[in-house]
Amino acid sequence: MTDLKNNFFLIERAGIHTTFQDNGRQNLNHIGIPVSGVMDKRNYILANSLLKKEQNSAVLEFAYQGPLLKYTGKKIYVAVTGNVQFQIVKNNGETINGEAYRVYLIEDKDQIDIQSTFSSVYGYLAISEDFELDKIWNSISTNTKAKIGSNNGEKLSNDQKIYINHNNRDRALTKLNYVNSKINYLRVITATNFDYFLEKSKKIFFNETFTISKLTDRMGMRLEGHNIENFKNTNIKSEGIVKGVIQVASDGNPIIMLADHGTIGGYPKIANVISADFDRLAQLVPGTKIKFQEVSLEEAEKLYEIYNLETNNLVNQII
Repeated sequence: MTDLKNNFFLIERAGIHTTFQDNGRQNLNHIGIPVSGVMDKRNYILANSLLKKEQNSAVLEFAYQGPLLKYTGKKIYVAVTGNVQFQIVKNNGETINGEAYRVYLIEDKDQIDIQSTFSSVYGYLAISEDFELDKIWNSISTNTKAKIGSNNGEKLSNDQKIYINHNNRDRALTKLNYVNSKINYLRVITATNFDYFLEKSKKIFFNETFTISKLTDRMGMRLEGHNIENFKNTNIKSEGIVKGVIQVASDGNPIIMLADHGTIGGYPKIANVISADFDRLAQLVPGTKIKFQEVSLEEAEKLYEIYNLETNNLVNQII
């Protein structure tokens, strides 16, 4: 093991919302601690798989504009996943236009400039070595709303150093031919308060188009376009909620809970986005038009099995 001070990234530009993430912290909802973790699980898995890393290894997750990082230390390998435009600037001045889903060698004084995502929100940077991070409840995932996780629960900032535990891992320059797919509708199962809503509201929910508002972050996604009315109460006794549940606020606008959602909520729940659609849901940008399609619980389970098989097949296609 080498001295951590000799191997690090200097953050010359932090980007809009760059955090450390992994699969999140499990089984803590009962004490008010959300799971958090990556927003797009498939792209996270592919980033680590390209580098032959364990599947719960830490990555940098960035939104819209990513970080500009200058590396100091022994050589490492990196991979970027998602719809991402980035460059690698070598220490001799050579500029390489990066390709997502491809492993690159990074040497002393090289820079990685993750300029932006396009037609999507989140991207991922994985490294062959290990970020030097403290685990909180067995996870490094950062929840900036709750101030929980690595980096004192904060997103990364300019001029910060990210230290690396360097174990001299050699990696092949692997790649994967992969294109992120779009989604035209979100598949949902009905939620526990579905019968609270008027029949005309149920028809609106499943037949009309909603727009993703700018009020969207890792905690939740607010929708606009049609008010969903219920005939019981716009507020209910607070109860447990999960990722993907769609609450309807008192103004009638649906809100989809995402990775950093609170563990309880007091708005009625009309539906829940199925697990197989979470990744593509998280990548939808404000202004996107979406519709909902109801599926049964049995269909949702089958679709998740297919999603996992597809992800495993992609991992096996890495060359």
